[in-house]
Amino acid sequence: MKQGRLYLDETSGRYNFQYCDEDGDIRDYGGIHCGEVLEFGLNGIWVPARVEMADGWYLVGLPGLQMEGLEVRVK
Repeated sequence: MKQGRLYLDETSGRYNFQYCDEDGDIRDYGGIHCGEVLEFGLNGIWVPARVEMADGWYLVGLPGLQMEGLEVRVK
């Protein structure tokens, strides 16, 4: 399980997060791509959502939700 908090990587223009691997090392996810489905922590519940890009990055089905700082995980 990879879990961390989203941030916008200004260099790539993609949202990304860092996570702690099984050895305790901090790793970079490498950037989130359009169409990728991840789980987002919202009010103590993990909600799956697809990430897309139009005029800006957004989560399908969660309009207007700010992505910066959201807790995210992927298996």
